[in-house]
Amino acid sequence: MSHKRSDDFRFLSRKPLILLSKLKRFRPSAIWVVGPSPLLPQILGSMFNIWYNVTRVQPLLTPTQQSVLTSTILFYNVLIYPLAIACWIGRVRSLGKTIRALKQGKSISEARLHEARKQALNLPWLGTTIAAIAWFLCIPVFLGALLLAPDDPNPNIFLYLPVSITISALIAITQSFFAIELSSQQKFYPILFRNTKVAESLAAHSLSLYERGFLVVVSVGICPIISLLLLLSVPPPSDWQNLYFALVVGLIGIGFGFISAWMLGRTVVEPVMALKKASQAVMMGDLTTRINLKRADEFGPLIDEFNQMVAELEEKQYLRDMFGRHVGQGIAQQILQSNPELVGTEQNLTVMFTDIRNFTARSAISRPSDIVLLLNRFLNIMVEIVEQDHHGMVNQLLGDGFMALFGVGDTASNHAEQAVNAAQDMMRGLERLNQELIAEGIQPLQIGIGLHTGLAIAGSIGSPQRMEYTAVGDTVNVASRVESLTKVVGKPLVFSGTTKAALPKKFESRLEALEPQMVKGKSEPIEIYTLK
Repeated sequence: MSHKRSDDFRFLSRKPLILLSKLKRFRPSAIWVVGPSPLLPQILGSMFNIWYNVTRVQPLLTPTQQSVLTSTILFYNVLIYPLAIACWIGRVRSLGKTIRALKQGKSISEARLHEARKQALNLPWLGTTIAAIAWFLCIPVFLGALLLAPDDPNPNIFLYLPVSITISALIAITQSFFAIELSSQQKFYPILFRNTKVAESLAAHSLSLYERGFLVVVSVGICPIISLLLLLSVPPPSDWQNLYFALVVGLIGIGFGFISAWMLGRTVVEPVMALKKASQAVMMGDLTTRINLKRADEFGPLIDEFNQMVAELEEKQYLRDMFGRHVGQGIAQQILQSNPELVGTEQNLTVMFTDIRNFTARSAISRPSDIVLLLNRFLNIMVEIVEQDHHGMVNQLLGDGFMALFGVGDTASNHAEQAVNAAQDMMRGLERLNQELIAEGIQPLQIGIGLHTGLAIAGSIGSPQRMEYTAVGDTVNVASRVESLTKVVGKPLVFSGTTKAALPKKFESRLEALEPQMVKGKSEPIEIYTLK
């Protein structure tokens, strides 16, 4: 029994938390948010009107006129306002059917979707029109009823009654417009304009920031000021009533000011802060950021253009990365920073040629997929050593080897030393790769590396339709011939005398002079060296 009471107590103690958790998960539907949105502004406007009439208009009426006006107001509220509410709710419900269908993933016709978007964009204007008709129709109806009363009306009635209704109407209508616009932007636009831009629709006129500011001034500034100015024309029975009236009007103006400031803040400040946050994300390198706000005012095109700009930046970054993978990041950077029509410049470079031994024979007895996989593993190691570790540029992939350039665009670097160090690291990297290949039962690889230093033309070379970044000249040709000498002398690394002359003195003890060799295109043998 005690255990049961303890369990009951724990359940009762958790029950408020359970209810609170369910309440947090509760999300009212779009219709139940947009539909009642103009209700509070209309109630506040009506309360202001009733209080105004009681304090300013009623003292000007005879008992008979008061009875006639009260009966007319009751009749009007029972007949006209229900019609206005029914018209508004009917339009929102018809729009809500399309909203529910889209949320449920149902297929709807393009014509129905276009009509729903048009209705959503014009919803604030529809609510404003319905409210304006209901409010301003009061003026002829109420004045007509007073004219038909037995007693002659006070002339001031024809000023105070229309003014009281007009002031209340302007306050209620402007606040209703902002409330409908804000709620529909948050609940309807993300669903109706999910795959399109709100700014592309020309089915409605959206208030500009200037027009929006003018309405706010009218609602929270001009209307209360007019109410206060009316005190000068018809003074109240006593000074304390005059002060009381002014105080209440001022407080109402302040209250509406806070409400308008909040709605205007949500309308204006929210997209500005979203743009600021997204811009900061882009500056930090996040090109996947997007602004998901759907707006029909000036912010709509601005947000769409921002998203389009970031999308284009992301695409360009992707193309740049892909471009860099094909020609090398260093070369890609130089091409993007220079004139793409540049024919090339003469530079002092060290050119490297690398070749895999007997790769043609291996390819003849292996599956193409295995050869491609092996070649990619080899190049992945070698390209990283050349470009990331020693600041070279893998300029061309030559099937079973590649051509690399050292010193491109950097005249201050000791490119000969970089090339020799890169070649040594490449040999070490090949040893590690061969250990993996032997463990996998794959025949190891052997390579030859040739280096030559001299002047070459490096840059974008080709036709306007197809260009390639490369280096051409006698230095490149000799480097290729030096690489072929690795097979003749039986050494994996061979470099020319010009490369040897460009090396620092610390290499002298490690150099091994080989017998000079004849190469194609040269009338005299060239000096060649390797490392001990």
